[in-house]
Amino acid sequence: MRLIERSTYLDKLKDVMGTPDIKVITGVRRSGKSKLLEAFMTYIRENDPKANIIHINFNLTEHEGLAEYHALNGYVESAYIPGKNNFVFVDEVQMCTGFEKAINSLHASEKYDIYITGSNAFLLSSDLATLFTGRTFEIEVFPFSFSEFMQYYELTDQYAAFDRYIREGGMSGSYLYRTPESKYDYIADVFNTLIVRDIQKKYNIRNMPLMERLYDYLIDNISNLTSSRSVAAAFAREQVKTNDRTVSAYIRYLCNAFAFYKVRRYDIQGKRYLTSNDKYYLSDHAFKYAKLGTKNADYGRMIENIVAVELLRRGYELYAGVLYKKEIDFVAIKRNEKLYIQVANSIDDPDTMGREVDPLLKIKDAYPKMILTRTRQETYQYEGVQIADIANWLRA
Repeated sequence: MRLIERSTYLDKLKDVMGTPDIKVITGVRRSGKSKLLEAFMTYIRENDPKANIIHINFNLTEHEGLAEYHALNGYVESAYIPGKNNFVFVDEVQMCTGFEKAINSLHASEKYDIYITGSNAFLLSSDLATLFTGRTFEIEVFPFSFSEFMQYYELTDQYAAFDRYIREGGMSGSYLYRTPESKYDYIADVFNTLIVRDIQKKYNIRNMPLMERLYDYLIDNISNLTSSRSVAAAFAREQVKTNDRTVSAYIRYLCNAFAFYKVRRYDIQGKRYLTSNDKYYLSDHAFKYAKLGTKNADYGRMIENIVAVELLRRGYELYAGVLYKKEIDFVAIKRNEKLYIQVANSIDDPDTMGREVDPLLKIKDAYPKMILTRTRQETYQYEGVQIADIANWLRA
């Protein structure tokens, strides 16, 4: 497989190299966490002549004997070299029983710079402070962005490339396959056997048919307002027995595994978060095609999903805006920065243009407002609202 340098993530790792934090690399399965570690280890070898790299990958049979925390701890300690900078890299750390005890012990010795990856169902962001007694630094890795997609395939026509990216997505493991069918088979397999399997194992789920029905429902309703109660009611109409508490728990498990991202609603006028009805987006939009097919492709929703993930990739907190009963697709916040964004496949039709721009014009603060769509031209202004081509914006 062809490799590209994922400089955004590498730079984050370089910035924290040598700090006492336990670095935890998270993200959806098959998003490139292990390859990122390999690239970072190569960087260390090339730039630190005093580096001693201790690498354990629990995907490899040669490390099966270390799948218990005493064995893992003993192996690392035996590989320690005084007088050198000792780095510890552990891939799929959750496959070691009691892994947190070994990591905490190694960290407490203050002899190692520690980096770990693992299944997201077992390394939840909310659990890191409980798992590890030392401070953690989390780096979330996403599937390939549009820019990385173009770099991988060495594409120069960004508009044609974006048409292709909508169909293929960012799960780079699928790029090795030649036909759309085999690509989607790979992506569906990632979802079924890696993401869902982790959830089933972590939470001991017995009603997998309900889980499967639920994730199909969420996939089919990405970007729609959704609540646990409404999903449970929809299932009840189909004679599927469940309740809103079970649905809520299962949705939480899917989000914990980075299958979906939940986007809460935000009242722009009242400046408060709303507790009812959230939106859900796939960690990679190609999961929809792989699971439900391409026959009824909704490019507007696909583009909205792409924008949601890109905003998260760029470090924004993400909300769905509400103003005077009108919806703004995204309110993106990062420190003192705020963006209001509408997303559309096309605004060539005057009615569509009016529907997208009207809510933005009603917002009275001075933060930037934009519509992302497929214009195939440079960004221009309409009554203070930026109209930007989606491919241009994704590459900015």
